[in-house]
Amino acid sequence: MDREEIEKRLYSVLEELAAIEHQRWAHWQRHLHEKGTKMVDGSLVLPPDLIMRWERQIETMYDLLSEKEKDSDREQVIKIFPLLIEALSGTQGRS
Repeated sequence: MDREEIEKRLYSVLEELAAIEHQRWAHWQRHLHEKGTKMVDGSLVLPPDLIMRWERQIETMYDLLSEKEKDSDREQVIKIFPLLIEALSGTQGRS
């Protein structure tokens, strides 16, 4: 399979990949909101220890993350594997 065919197949699952990304984002936002305290004005106050941890992770290159932190990222990527395998093997939509 050439590059053009791979690109075509991946673009054919763009909406499904975008839906997975939205689910990932929503899961993270739910987690974030559960960790915070919602104020009367609707704002969300997050604990300083979590902010410090997340800021450190933001500034850390993937290679330098702990294995536990890498596992969290790996879990998210693995969720898209089935769709990519189907798209690249040309089996999407077949039952």
